[in-house]
Amino acid sequence: MRKLLAELEKLKGRHTELVSVFIPKDYSVNEVMNQIRNERGTAENIKSKSTRNNVVDALAKIEQHLKLYKSTPPNGVAIFCGNVAESEGVTDIRLWAIEPPEPLKVRMYWCDQHFELGPLRDMIAEKELYGLVVMDTQEATIGVLRGKSIQVLRRLESIVPGKTAKGGQSSVRFARVREGLVNDFYKEIAEEIRAVTPPGVKGIVLGGPGPSKEDFWRGEYLQTDVKNKVLGMQSVSYTDEAGLHELVERSKELLAEASVFREKVLLQKFFTELQKDSGMVTYGIQPVLKALEAGAVETLLISDGLDWKAVELTCGCGWSGKRYVRTADAEKQACAKCGRIAGVIGKADIIDAFEDLAKSYGTIVEVVSTETREGGQLAALGGIAALLRYKYERM
Repeated sequence: MRKLLAELEKLKGRHTELVSVFIPKDYSVNEVMNQIRNERGTAENIKSKSTRNNVVDALAKIEQHLKLYKSTPPNGVAIFCGNVAESEGVTDIRLWAIEPPEPLKVRMYWCDQHFELGPLRDMIAEKELYGLVVMDTQEATIGVLRGKSIQVLRRLESIVPGKTAKGGQSSVRFARVREGLVNDFYKEIAEEIRAVTPPGVKGIVLGGPGPSKEDFWRGEYLQTDVKNKVLGMQSVSYTDEAGLHELVERSKELLAEASVFREKVLLQKFFTELQKDSGMVTYGIQPVLKALEAGAVETLLISDGLDWKAVELTCGCGWSGKRYVRTADAEKQACAKCGRIAGVIGKADIIDAFEDLAKSYGTIVEVVSTETREGGQLAALGGIAALLRYKYERM
């Protein structure tokens, strides 16, 4: 669904002729069809002839599609339809229907130059959210681990002097002044944590190079509801963005539920086996496909940005076949028999195609983010790899 939404997000109507319809679970399809008929009547009053025709045609196509449903799907359905042709005067009315993974709670009819995707975007947003704080008496950085990516929210710097008195001050007076400045800085950190940390965080991890984090934790700086979310503390070398990354690396047990670590473990295992040349991993579309069809793949790793399609091809000479190709090359495939450009009779996203194949062999499929270092390395290798059940000799 993430890739489909990315595709829909790129589409833009030349006028307000892209229609979005959201039908929540348990809502009557017949009532929505009646609304669509009424909207068709209203659309007849649009002054621009081309816009009027495109909107009316889109609504007619939606109405026809709704007739396929005897009842509303369990989680509702979102329908997007409109003229997506890029050139003025050209008509290309297309329709997409999505049955979401979670129940739709909103009923909506929207006509605009773009499709309304907000309710579906919320569903695919990463649910795992953790607060991160690295600090000492000189500076602090507050961030979040959202799914697999680390985001800096705030950087703070103090005016706390070093521990050595200067200018002939008595050590007692200097220590007292410094303690007051440290106290003020800790209060500022606590206030900023509460102010910038988004709602819904599953927990907060504190880190830093010295005892400051413990002093901060023991002091009465954090409000009770925030303090109760602190999962633990880790010693790290830095208090800037690098410190946030180090904090995440050192907090694997605390953040065991975060999906980033499952990915990291799998990818680190893949690269370790690859470096050892153990024969227990393979990568690339065709090698992985052959290993998968042989039942040798235990875990399949696919980059979420992999822009490939599984295409069903046919030719007038009688040849037909299936290929896995880059999306841009899907319509340019030559017939294996006569060499002419073959016709495309079906296309599927590479992830969907490999997932369907994997089900037949009990293979686990992990869609890997390209936002992590290891995920970027996988993408550089072609975006698809496999951990094998046994050594598989590629033919």
